[in-house]
Amino acid sequence: MAFSSTAAAASTAFVSGHRRRSGACHLLSSSFLIAFPRAAAARRCGAAAAAPRRVGAVTVRAQAAAGAGKKSVLIVNTNGGGHAVIGFYLAKDLLAAGHAVTVLTVGDEGSDKMKKPPFSRFSELTSAGATTVWGDPADVGAAVGGGASFDVVLDNNGKDLDAVKPVVDWAKAAGVAQFLFVSSAGIYTPSDEPPHVEGDAVKESAGHVGVEKYIAEQFGSWASFRPQYMIGSGNNKDCEEWFFDRIVRGRPVPIPGSGMQVTNISHVRDLASMVALAVESPGAAAGRIFNCVSDRAVTFNGLVKMCAAAAGAQPEILHYDPAAVGVDAKKAFPFRNMHFYAEPRAAKEVLGWRSSTNLPEDLKERFAEYASSGRGQKEMSFDLDDKIIAAA
Repeated sequence: MAFSSTAAAASTAFVSGHRRRSGACHLLSSSFLIAFPRAAAARRCGAAAAAPRRVGAVTVRAQAAAGAGKKSVLIVNTNGGGHAVIGFYLAKDLLAAGHAVTVLTVGDEGSDKMKKPPFSRFSELTSAGATTVWGDPADVGAAVGGGASFDVVLDNNGKDLDAVKPVVDWAKAAGVAQFLFVSSAGIYTPSDEPPHVEGDAVKESAGHVGVEKYIAEQFGSWASFRPQYMIGSGNNKDCEEWFFDRIVRGRPVPIPGSGMQVTNISHVRDLASMVALAVESPGAAAGRIFNCVSDRAVTFNGLVKMCAAAAGAQPEILHYDPAAVGVDAKKAFPFRNMHFYAEPRAAKEVLGWRSSTNLPEDLKERFAEYASSGRGQKEMSFDLDDKIIAAA
């Protein structure tokens, strides 16, 4: 998953990605109106709100054909956390479609981080024709080489404007046609009416929000993708592994609260396929926010049961109250202890995207890899679990 959240605020009005003023009133681009309806409403001078654009399947196909052509894509990829695997899967999808792909990974090729997946599997990319480089996103030009040119840039690294602005500014100066950003569904404010859909209120103080607004000011063709939790081969951030660690050892699986909290867990191939559609349909994707998630929710209890079924075991679920036990649920459990569920409405309507995530089946694949890794036989400490068990 991507387990993060963040963002800020944008200011000056613009039309078609360029700043413009008209008397005392600011004119707002259609892409800003669609992506940030609440901010736009606050900045409108009494004008009627523009209705969100809805694109039919026929229009999407026409736009996809118009934007189809083989492209040169730069993926600025994080060197840690759950998002790195998105860039890996996206690169594979784009290469398979015939696009030229360069992956710029933050940091040094010789670092210990590069010994872990997905980085340890980059030979799968280079053997398919990708270029892999390492460096500092603050100086993209130096990292990719002065002669390199790209049609599309995806920032799958930064979480705030300080980190992403240099990439955006370089891309604009270099004449890049489309800029894409991997944000986070964690920027939504808690809702009494789940699931989160595009256009719902966000935390204005979050870094990702500031990035989205800045990109919207700088580019006419841009899109942002907000993932939640994810699974998939090559992910180096624990998700399903946390559950497998306990199930294979016959330990109780401690779940905060009732376990009926609803969340969203997607296979990373779904997330990559959504971004790939935006690359191939830039007109349809322009100015859009996409919840980058599967279209099914799962409860915590349900996830335990699915993981146990994948492992061929019977689960023992232990529910507890974090406050009563005296533990921080953020440290004792890998997910937010609340309903946290977004819906991929925009991707379905605008891009014609469809989810392929099938958690019961995908978890069987994930457990097979877990078992072959030997992780189930390694010594592990479960100090927080033991504290919960003792107090329950």
